[in-house]
Amino acid sequence: MTDHIIEKNATAQPKLTAGSLKTGASGRQKSFHILTLGCKVNQYESEAIREIFLADGYRESTALETADVYIVNTCTVTNIAAKKSRQMLARGKKKNPDCVVIAVGCYVQREHQTLKESLGIDILIGNHRKKEILTLLGDFYRGREIVDAVEEGYHKPEYEDLRIAGRHERARATIKVQDGCNQFCTYCIIPFARGRVRSRRPGRILEEIKGLAEAGYQEFVITGIHLTSYGLDFSEEIGLIDLLEEIDRIEGVRRIRLGSLEPRLITPEFADRIAKLKHLCPHFHLSLQSGSDAVLAGMNRRYRTADFAAGVRLLRQIYEAPAITTDIIVGFPGESEAEFKKGLEFVREIGFADLHVFKYSKRAGTKAANMPNQVAEEVKNIRSSQMIALGEASKRAYLQGFIGRMAEILPEEEVQLDGRNYTVGHTREYIKAYLPAADKEPVEISVKLGEVYADGMTAEWR
Repeated sequence: MTDHIIEKNATAQPKLTAGSLKTGASGRQKSFHILTLGCKVNQYESEAIREIFLADGYRESTALETADVYIVNTCTVTNIAAKKSRQMLARGKKKNPDCVVIAVGCYVQREHQTLKESLGIDILIGNHRKKEILTLLGDFYRGREIVDAVEEGYHKPEYEDLRIAGRHERARATIKVQDGCNQFCTYCIIPFARGRVRSRRPGRILEEIKGLAEAGYQEFVITGIHLTSYGLDFSEEIGLIDLLEEIDRIEGVRRIRLGSLEPRLITPEFADRIAKLKHLCPHFHLSLQSGSDAVLAGMNRRYRTADFAAGVRLLRQIYEAPAITTDIIVGFPGESEAEFKKGLEFVREIGFADLHVFKYSKRAGTKAANMPNQVAEEVKNIRSSQMIALGEASKRAYLQGFIGRMAEILPEEEVQLDGRNYTVGHTREYIKAYLPAADKEPVEISVKLGEVYADGMTAEWR
């Protein structure tokens, strides 16, 4: 669960042929601007849309104000995310009355009838026709009427096979392998926005990764709406671990990083098999949501705290100091002070490397929205502050365990902090390392970790 806004900046563009060039009435090449809200799946899909536009001859604009086409890939996981989606869509015509506004994704899937009547949106695409975005744009240009391409997708069995060929980064690529969710946690709207589980065929995934590895990408983040369910819809027995074993064999792949996992995936068999993978990063985001069994039951989470702790023990038997990260929801309906305290104690016992804390967000259409004993906002705020403080202390303790240790990082970007220039990269455990600025290729390099600093650690080149 994330509420991030990521704006794609203009980068070096591919060479355009005269036949592919898209121009306006003035002969000017047409441009687009993408704004992405939400999860890594949305980031992947936005990148695929970006490549579709570039391949068709459009130029990427650094700002909405100068774009002919403004695309917002929306999110609805929380009320805050839904509000941001509305705000970002509304600013389209406000800042650029002449641009074509395209609304895409989860918020559109849930609210397209409302959106058709407001916010100045020209094209609405839910979660099932993103590959057709240029065709739908053409339909709009011809008719100059609202194009509503949102389909009821709850029972849609097909996986829409978007793909990326290369990004402006040359270190890490996100690979979407699965869509949809069958879990129906009582607080979550996503199964209604994304539909049932649909998995991408392994051959298509491996083909994409091979191409990106040949282009110089080192790390691959495997993601999905419910990654643990990968392969559930296949007639043959193929699961996530089978896919990971195939990816691990691809030449040029140096790192495999996993998106969010269900704790129940971490079985002895799964642990035995991942222990043999050469390139899997020891970084596991296991979605806990609550450290209280009573609250987990109310959420319809299909594990209990003992199952979670057992999975963590298995991972710590395989790896020396794996990063175990998680999500926590505070203030779920019926969460008493005693249950919250149980949750705090469980989080303390596990010792997470990082903690993402969310206040329960009441979503219309979910079972939890109609549950009794809703928790007051002021109580949620207090509990959120307490859980965040515990998470920060836990993260600091984890980082302190790496002081003076050698690690491998992938240089990713140059940043300025406290008046100094740094090269920033991440270790396999996803520790952010700040090194003296240097022009380094995006390949794994050995560094020595220093002190805890900012949101990561200082480091020095070796």
